[in-house]
Amino acid sequence: MAGALRGVVALDGPSGTGKTTVARKLAARLSAGYLDTGAMYRAITVAVLRAGVDPADSAAVAELARGAELEIGTSPVRPHLLLGGQDIVTDIRGADVTSAVSAVSSVPEVRELLVAQQRRIIEDVVATTGGIVVEGRDIGTVVTPEAPLKVYLTASASIRAARRNAQDSAAGRESTVDAALQSVERRDHLDSTRATSPLRAAEDAVPVDTSELKIDQVIIALSELANQRGLLTGCTAEVAQ
Repeated sequence: MAGALRGVVALDGPSGTGKTTVARKLAARLSAGYLDTGAMYRAITVAVLRAGVDPADSAAVAELARGAELEIGTSPVRPHLLLGGQDIVTDIRGADVTSAVSAVSSVPEVRELLVAQQRRIIEDVVATTGGIVVEGRDIGTVVTPEAPLKVYLTASASIRAARRNAQDSAAGRESTVDAALQSVERRDHLDSTRATSPLRAAEDAVPVDTSELKIDQVIIALSELANQRGLLTGCTAEVAQ
């Protein structure tokens, strides 16, 4: 069934800016598809760690990625992620995966493979549903540079660390704000300095600082942006409120 959104909303930004929550809620609000590209890189990282492959061994990582059976859902309400037919939604958030995912995602062959898959998924969802909200770190610059609405979420490192610490604590994972800050800053450095598809805002992306905003405020702001770009159909005024 067609939703209210027409086209692609590309949502980029570093970790801890609220991308996943915002993207899912926005997609649900607009009856659109949803794709978490970061989860796909984490899935490959799970495969790498389970196989005992060194994340720094680019050739071995690339070979394993080519043979990985990865399936990701596009429902914002009940997204699923399968590796070899096994649900790994919980596994991808482990500390070991978080530590290794930057190394795995920096392998050019892995990015080429997953970007091609992401583009196919986006094309299929737009064809069947009308629109999709896609989140990641290179959506507006590499995956869908033609997206009619590109948003770059930001927040201060301290705010992002506090959010990450709260998430880890809520999930029962050991964490401190200081450790979370070190992790956030390390990930920022690795993602923004990698040779292939570094983390950066697209030239025409709309920056949105979430440091002092509640999730609902961000959702309203992005809905209004989509409405201004002519991407909403039906009761656009109501959707944007």
